[in-house]
Amino acid sequence: MISVQQVTVHYDQTQALWDICLDKIPAGQLVGVIGPNGGGKSTFLKVLMGLIKPISGKVCFSDPEAKKKIAYVPQKESVDWEFPITAFELVLMGRYGQLRLFQRPRKADIEAAKAALEKVKMLSFADRQINQLSGGQQQRLFFARALMQNADIYLLDEPFSGIDVSTEKILMDLLKTLRDQGKTILIVHHDLTTVRDYFDWLILLNTRLIASGPTQEVFQEGHLIKCFGKHPALFEEVVKLSERQTSGIL
Repeated sequence: MISVQQVTVHYDQTQALWDICLDKIPAGQLVGVIGPNGGGKSTFLKVLMGLIKPISGKVCFSDPEAKKKIAYVPQKESVDWEFPITAFELVLMGRYGQLRLFQRPRKADIEAAKAALEKVKMLSFADRQINQLSGGQQQRLFFARALMQNADIYLLDEPFSGIDVSTEKILMDLLKTLRDQGKTILIVHHDLTTVRDYFDWLILLNTRLIASGPTQEVFQEGHLIKCFGKHPALFEEVVKLSERQTSGIL
């Protein structure tokens, strides 16, 4: 379990997160982090990772060792995909944190990398340069690299952005398997139509915390309007979702 206590983050003069308080982010759950662009979702994950230090507040883990067992999948757009490395080498990098200085990957690490590639249906692309792969294939590699870390907590920043349907299904099935194994998974997500199918728990952010709790309690019209505002396109989507929920379609 993770708790967040009065976390505030500024970038220069820009407020990214303001006084975020969460009594708990429950262990062993698929947690969706939802909100508008610029609402602080990516910053929130980086605070949990320790990549960004808030100007006030702190993050607490019920297990002090848990912070050492976090795997992070960044936004695909933040990666230099022209770097000369193969798919296999990228996935193998997931084990580097477990090796001693100057230690070469062991046979077990190599076999684990092959197994991770197989899980994401990418073993046949092991020798392919990463810049020769599609966006969906690149995202599968980053997920395979995260699997190599044997983490207890997985933080994924918009892993389904710009990928094909088959890749999204493969990744979501793997994430549900990890959840069933007791792993805690936080996903920054933007597609409201899949929220109910994907997540056990939701965190709604728009610089401030709007709501947090079980999906069936939080994914409600009032919370969504408060989070996204009444921008015509977003508001129309919220209304449609609410109508589908009321009619029992969702």
